[in-house]
Amino acid sequence: MRLCSNIWAAAAVLALPLTGFAATCTTQAEMTAGDRNALAMAGAQLTEAVINQDDSTLQAALLPAESGAWQGIREAVEQAAPLMKGGKVQLRNLYLLDATNLSAPADTQFFCSNASGSLTVTITMRALPPGKYAVVLADAEGAPLGGQIGLILGWSSGADSGWRLAGVTVQPGILDGHDGVWYWAHARELAANGQPWSAWFCYQFAHDLLIPVDFLSSPNLEKLLAEQSQIAEAPQKAFPYSIPDGDRTWKIDSIHADATLGHDDLGVVYASTGVTDPAAQRTEATSVLSALLKARPELRKNFHGLWAYAVYQGKTTPVMELPMSAIP
Repeated sequence: MRLCSNIWAAAAVLALPLTGFAATCTTQAEMTAGDRNALAMAGAQLTEAVINQDDSTLQAALLPAESGAWQGIREAVEQAAPLMKGGKVQLRNLYLLDATNLSAPADTQFFCSNASGSLTVTITMRALPPGKYAVVLADAEGAPLGGQIGLILGWSSGADSGWRLAGVTVQPGILDGHDGVWYWAHARELAANGQPWSAWFCYQFAHDLLIPVDFLSSPNLEKLLAEQSQIAEAPQKAFPYSIPDGDRTWKIDSIHADATLGHDDLGVVYASTGVTDPAAQRTEATSVLSALLKARPELRKNFHGLWAYAVYQGKTTPVMELPMSAIP
């Protein structure tokens, strides 16, 4: 949600982009055996604690500088439990980040290249203090929703030295039985078959399902986004989108990929008339969603359902989610 949805993501405490200097990245294959083993051991232990909802282990491993972020991390792990249910830890990637040469906290960018330099993953972090950090990407292997786990670790020196937890993010890797590669291929098919809106959102689902964190980019993801940007009739160009519905016209402000319930739903943000009674809100939302599907019938057959988000006087209210079969 970004993920698909913020209910599944959370607590990437040190993250988000811009740029910085005096920092280096070492990929898993280029690490010394000692660094790789130590980081893999810490990553596996903490990922296991995330999957098992082991708050005591996670809190005990918290980086001292991030002690104030514990509540957010705990809530993120609890909310993400359905994504990891039934899964076992499978480490995917390890990145060792050296920012010890920074003179003060700075927006910092790391270029993580393989030995030949033919592949570079970019990691960006905001207001990063000087220090040594790591990113661990892992999967809840076998979980029906394919939970993807991203850990940010910080090195704690002194008598109790070792890798400590600085942030957690969890996102789905599978929706309705399909992974990101499937959504990418499906997006290409839809684009070729003249279904631009469905293609656009399938590209978005593919992106979100292929990466557990939003502060990492790779040539593969950049290729995906480039393909998405080439869709001529993309929905992003249509908003605000007005839909006549009898004697009324609905205005849709935006539509986004929404995996809140573990399905490939779309969130529809629309201008409400201001009704406050719950029954009236649902009636209004149903009318809006129905009008949208009549205007863009391609969406009905390509996604699970629609979320309704009503906007009135600057306030956004989630109203309900309906599967396509329940929308007239």
